[in-house]
This record gives sequence, C-alpha cells and structure tokens, in this order.
Amino acid sequence: MKEDSDFRQKNKLINAPVEGMTCASCVSRVEKSINKIEGIKNVSVNLATEKASFEIDTGLANLNQVEKAVEDAGYKIDFSSINKKARGVSEKIPSEIKTEYDKELKNDFLFAIILSIPILILNMGQMWKGFNDLVPLSTDVINRILLVITTPVVFISGKRFYKIFWKNLLHFTADMNSLVAIGTGSAFIFSTLITLFPKIFSDKSITSHVYFDSAAVIISLILMGRWLESKAKSKTGLAIKKLLELKPQKVLVRRNDVESEIPLDELLIGDIAIVKPGGKIPTDGIMKNGFSAIDESMITGESIPVEKSVGSKVIGGTINKTGSFEFEVTAIGDNSILGQIIKMVEEAQGSKAPIQKLADKIAAVFVPIIILIAIISFFGWLLLSSVGFSVALMNFVAVLIIACPCALGLATPTAIIVGTGKGAQNGILIKNAESLELAHKIDTIIFDKTGTITTGKPKVSSVFPNGISEEELLRIASSLEQRSEHPLAQAIVNYTKNNGIKFDNPERFESLTGSGVKGLVTSNEVLIGNISLMETNSIDTTEFQKTIDKLSKDSNAVIAVSINRKLKGLISLEDELKNNAADVINKLKSMSLETVMLTGDNKQIAEDISEKVGFDNFNAEVLPGDKIKIVSDYQKSGKIVAMVGDGINDAPALAQSNIGIAMGTGTDIAIESADIVLMSGNLEGVVKSLKLSRLTLRTIKQNLFWAFIYNIIGVPLAAFGMLNPMIAALAMSFSSVSVVSNSLRLKRKNL
Repeated sequence: MKEDSDFRQKNKLINAPVEGMTCASCVSRVEKSINKIEGIKNVSVNLATEKASFEIDTGLANLNQVEKAVEDAGYKIDFSSINKKARGVSEKIPSEIKTEYDKELKNDFLFAIILSIPILILNMGQMWKGFNDLVPLSTDVINRILLVITTPVVFISGKRFYKIFWKNLLHFTADMNSLVAIGTGSAFIFSTLITLFPKIFSDKSITSHVYFDSAAVIISLILMGRWLESKAKSKTGLAIKKLLELKPQKVLVRRNDVESEIPLDELLIGDIAIVKPGGKIPTDGIMKNGFSAIDESMITGESIPVEKSVGSKVIGGTINKTGSFEFEVTAIGDNSILGQIIKMVEEAQGSKAPIQKLADKIAAVFVPIIILIAIISFFGWLLLSSVGFSVALMNFVAVLIIACPCALGLATPTAIIVGTGKGAQNGILIKNAESLELAHKIDTIIFDKTGTITTGKPKVSSVFPNGISEEELLRIASSLEQRSEHPLAQAIVNYTKNNGIKFDNPERFESLTGSGVKGLVTSNEVLIGNISLMETNSIDTTEFQKTIDKLSKDSNAVIAVSINRKLKGLISLEDELKNNAADVINKLKSMSLETVMLTGDNKQIAEDISEKVGFDNFNAEVLPGDKIKIVSDYQKSGKIVAMVGDGINDAPALAQSNIGIAMGTGTDIAIESADIVLMSGNLEGVVKSLKLSRLTLRTIKQNLFWAFIYNIIGVPLAAFGMLNPMIAALAMSFSSVSVVSNSLRLKRKNL
C-alpha cells in the first residue's frame, strides 16, 4: 500500500478520450497496449465513457509513447485537452452527443442504408415470381449491378471494420470488428466470385445465389446500432455536462474601482466579483458586501435556498436568488468545490467495479472462441449435410454477426456512470465504482454522534440561578467565557448576547484544559466548568444534585458557575439531534442494517440518545483513538462496516471501514478519507447512497444477464442454421442499445 501511495504522490494522473472502441475486447486491447510501456501504472479503460486513465512517471515515459502504442493497437487517444490545460487555455464544455466520431458514424450509416435498400430489393426480388416482368434483366446483369452498388457500402461505410481487422491481424488479435469484417467480407467475396467467375463454382452443391444484400444490410444495421448506442451513451454522461454548464462564461469584476466583464478563465484569486439577482456564482469565495439567499441544490441536493451575509462562504456554480452582492475569489478552476466535484465524479465514472472483472475475463477469450465456433459450424454444415457451401457460408456469417461483446462491455460502466451521476445530482459524491458496488453489501453502519447525529452546535437550554438573578449569572459567566474558544463557552456567550445582556472584560483569565475556566470579573473570583471541577475545588454542589442528575440523564451538558467559592448557578446546554435522525435510523433498520452510535459522552447520556434515535447498539466514553479499533473489531467479527462521520478524529475510522461516508459540512480530512461524501450534511443522504448502490448493482446484474443470455441463445441458433445473418445483425445492434437503455432507467428511480 505504501508503494502505491508514494507512486501517486510523485506521478501524474492522466485522463484522455479514446476513439474507435466498440466492445469489451477493444477495452482489453487498449489497456494492454498502454500497460506495456515502462513507467505507467493503474491503467483503466472505460467503454461507456470512452476514456483511458493511467498514472505516468514522466521520468520514464511520455504521452507520445502512449499515443503511438494506442495507435498501433488500432485506436486513437486524444491528449489535446491536457495540452490546453498545460498552456492555460480554457477547455470547452464537451458535447458528448455530437463528436466528430459520431457525425462520421451517422454519415456512414445513412450512406449505407440508402444503398442497401435497392440492394435488398434487387437481391431478394429475384426469388419472387413476376419480378422479371418488372425488372427485365438477367440474373448475371442484376448480380453485376449489385456488385457495383455493394462495393461502396463495404469499402466506404464499412471501412472502419476492415481497417481495425487488418491491424488486429498484424497483432494476432481479434475483436468485434474482426467478426463483422470476416462475416461481411466472406459474403461479399463469395458473391463477387460467383458474379465475376461463375464457372469456378460449377459444383451443384454451390448455388449461384449471391449474398450482396447480407453484406450491405449487416454493415448498415451494425452502423445503425453503434450510432444509436452512441446517442444513448451520451445521455449517461449528462450529469457531468450539467455540472460543467453551471459555470458562467462571463464574470463581472471590480478591479481598481472599475467594473468590467471578463471571461471566466481570466478570473484571479483575490478578485472582487459581483453577482446580481438570478446570476450564477462563478467560483468559490467569501462574501464582502451584501446579503442574499442562494440556491445550492445542484451542489448539495438541498432545495431550500441558503441565506448568506458578509463573511459567508459562497460556492461556484450555485445560483443567486435575491440580493446583489460582492465576494472575494478564494479558489478557481479545479481547486474550487465545483471543480473538485466534477473531477471526483469523472474519476468515479471512469473507474471499474469489481463485478466488471468477470466481463473483462470473458471478453478476453470471447472473440477467438466465436471465430472457432463459426469455423466448426461452417465445416460441420459443409461436410455433414447436403445443403452445400452457400448455406454453410451463411451460417458461418450468422455466428460471427450474432456474437456481441459490445453489450458485455457496456453492462457495468453504463450503470456506474448513470449511478454516480444520479448521486451527484442528489448531493452524494461517490469517489469510485468499487464503493458504489460494495455499499450494497454493508450490514453494519456506525455513526459518530457529534456533528453527525447531532447538529454539532450546542445551545443553552436552561439557566438555574442560586441567590442571584439569571441576568447577573449570565453577565458574569459570559464576561469570563468570552475569552475561551470552547464551543460550550461560545454558546453561553451567544445566548447572553441574544438576550441583550451586556458583559465586561475579565480582569484575569485562565483556561483549565478539559474542565473549565477561572478568573476575576469585577473583583469577583469566578470558576466555571463541569461538576468535577467544582468538586476538585471543594465547591458544594449538594443542593443542586437532583437537578444535575436529571439534566445529565436528559443528555444535557451541565456547566456550574461558582462566584467567590459559592455555587451560584447551573447552565444547561444541549447538542440538538438532527430533526431527521430517528427517521433515518429507522429506515436503515428496515433495510436490515445494524446501527451503532459512537460518542465520547458518558454511558447514561449515550444510552438516552441511543434510545431517542433508535440505535441497535452504542459505545460510550469513546476516545478519538478508539474509533478505529471499534470499526476493526466489527470487521474481525465478519461484519461489512460503513462509518459515518464528519470530524478530524473520524478520519482514521472512515479510512478503516469498508465504506467511509463523510458529511460534506465536516472537515477536509474527513472528506478526503471517505469513499462517499454527503455534500449537504443531511443524514437522509446515507439512506439514499445505500439505495443507489442497491439499484445500481441490480441494474448491472440485469445488464450482464441479458448480455450473457443473448449470446448463450443466439450463437447456437446461428450455428444450427436457425438464424438469418441479417436478423442476427439487427438483434446484435439492438442488444447494446438495450443494455444502455436499461442503465438509463436508473435516472428515473426515486432514492
């Protein structure tokens, strides 16, 4: 593990699009070609995103070597976007619907289908009675016309199949293109020889019927399937496209007291940007002037606008709903929250789920096996039956065409892309495909209490003065507590301010780590802290004992205030439970998950909170270092554990767990350590992320089932002569489209 970590720190991660991949075998070819280069590690190629990602040691390898290796394998990798970034040129929003490759594919299909219609009519028409009356031409002349019309279909529209087939042949490999090229090429060559040299085939077992229609229609149908598949695949990446479109193209800034509109990529850290009502916030920053409500739903998944004032953080890509304001730019480009989200989602969509390993292994041997089955079928029909060469050839072609590793290669990545995209739109960032797949196996989910189950912001719930007014008690306590940075101290000070009570500066202040504070306020000796601090300093607390016991049982923090060594009151504070905590835990239990709470509170408080929320188990008085041990103990007992937390001290446990889920409102280190990030900090995201995992895995299994069953049924039918090659081509084309369409159904599912 350490070796991998060191490698990542000193090497560069590259993501680049690859053109020309059509099936799982292509993916394997591209991966192998890149893996052969010294200095490259962790290669992953994704058919659905049509991208390759790898880590490169620039001291041992360069991108030119990668480009050449991929080109030698028969494909093209494009590093232009990386070069643009290096030169500081802004990238355009990628239009995955209309790439040059897609346009070429569409044009080839339209050209092929226009010519295939007359080819089909002429070829099939010869078998109809009365056709010669309509078309008074001899069979020989018709065959020659068919040859002339079919040739451009094969060598113009179908050239992509033959080019890749030839490169495959040079490398002694094969893929889906090889199957199409061999199948259509065999039909075309056989028909051409019959047309031009009919005397060669004088054997009665060989009919003079030509199969130009099979060659042309098969090419047309496969091109149609790939075009439809390409259009469907583009919809799987709409989540990324929507995120990219959140960035405005122009930004209004104030420089040297002059307002001007500049392109987004000219924005600099420290600039003062101006946002008007209804405008998109261009990047991250701190509000310097104004007040507004901002719609952050595309980032957090929360629909309610968030009020912002001077000093508030604003996030790039969110929408200003009401007021006009100015903010100082603190992050731009990939360093902004939106940039990091886009990068995270892209990496997750490009990663491979463990279940895909099965598909990859099958794809590696699939094409050679299909070619072998086709050859066996051909000789079987030729030698063991009386149907002759022509029928044997057509069954040979049918076997090659019906085989479809395309659907196999698309089954997993398309579901992953749609799943991670849907998660991003719901404020759930999934860092890799492995996490998305593994999440459905979770049987135990552990929650940190503070900031996760509770709001993490304590507030004063009640005040109990003793021989002194409540106002005076709060005045003296806040005079001293204002110097403390402890959250409980700040809660007391804020409560006092909100009640309009003014307080003084202390004459002396001392912090007592872990127990409280002491000092001098208006010549009074003041001691503030927990009950143990009072007892240590021999302050009598007996008259408040019943109140202390009740407050402790109710999960409240109790702060005692002693003035001149006399207990003058108690201040009770509570860390509010999140309003949907109990509902979320109930939903998780209904999903057959064991729920556990970790807290540093004493057992009595922990038990009370656990009962209120509905946890199955809890661990009280947990020190920060104990959390990782508790997670590990559950794992050792055979449990698959998810850990939910938000603090720095949760990071080790998040990393140790099988799936770490961090609240996006938490610390950066916790977010970095987690596998799933809930941008809004809403606990409902835990339920949604687990549901999303289950839905995605179910979709993957459905896709793989149909991809496998299709070939299991189709190949034997073709081999036994029960499938026309043109029907096989149509079915093969739509198998890939059906897999992608099934993945797209995920977008309509409710989480």
